[in-house]
Amino acid sequence: MNEIAQSRSIVFVAYPDMGLLDLTGAQTVFWAASKAMAERGLPGYERHTASLTGGLIQTAEGLVVETLPLSDFADQAIDTLIVPGAPNIRQAMHDSLELVTWLAAASAKAKRTASVCSGTFLLAQAGLLEGRRAATHWAMCDMLKEGFPSIEVDSDAIFVQQGSMWTSAGVSAGIDLALALVEADCGREVALQVARELVVFLKRPGGQAQYSQMLQAQTLDGAVFDDLHLWIAQNLSRENLTVEVLAEQVKMSPRNFARVYKLKTRRTPAKAVEVLRLEAARRLLEDSERNIDQIARQCGFGDEERMRFTFQRNLGVSPRDYRNRFSR
Repeated sequence: MNEIAQSRSIVFVAYPDMGLLDLTGAQTVFWAASKAMAERGLPGYERHTASLTGGLIQTAEGLVVETLPLSDFADQAIDTLIVPGAPNIRQAMHDSLELVTWLAAASAKAKRTASVCSGTFLLAQAGLLEGRRAATHWAMCDMLKEGFPSIEVDSDAIFVQQGSMWTSAGVSAGIDLALALVEADCGREVALQVARELVVFLKRPGGQAQYSQMLQAQTLDGAVFDDLHLWIAQNLSRENLTVEVLAEQVKMSPRNFARVYKLKTRRTPAKAVEVLRLEAARRLLEDSERNIDQIARQCGFGDEERMRFTFQRNLGVSPRDYRNRFSR
């Protein structure tokens, strides 16, 4: 455990119509970590919620939060700034220009700065993410790419650390982010104790998808192929999931099916089968004790080598390394 000589100051930056769980999920992690540190006779975290003017701030869900004015921290050392997101982040960006200016200045003095969900947009607006990799809610990744093209948007990550900047995916991913920050500060033992108390997994950085491929398919025009996607998921062990086989399931000619499928889902049938195989294999590597060759056959890769090639191409890691990182 990395013992700390004094408590660490965490400032949660509040603004009107922010997301309630974006704020309180991470706050609860640091509260639990402070309890765990106190049990060890060590200082924990001083947690503050602050806004531009202080006073009551109403969240998007309607709950009102008491805040301190940010000016109270002008001469204080801040260890970590955490910026929650908002359901209507476009409006929040428009209404928070003064806050964004404050963030740009305060971040330069803080040890690290983090965002939860769409809070990434406020960091981006402050110029803090230029040329960096970043995460946000999966449904807002395209919006982030379009608005801030210099940012490398990681649409798959639960959270991303780039130097002193930490960004996380949608809403509850703020809990994963906060656990990672606690682990960096206080060690794995404390982070695991917090995760057990909150009944959540201690996530590790990199690679884990923040949403399923089946869910993504349902959000696109490809919903017309929902039944087909379910059939594929139930028949992944079949190696011959060809265009002809899939076209037969939807009563279309192979040529017309391939054309319509790509138009509706923005990927080829072969790629769809690959990502569904990959997702199934990832779940089994995380949650089961089956050996890698068994998982490869069950998911339709045929053998371990073909699955290894697919993992390397899509995730940059081997199935064995993926299991070592993410097995529960």
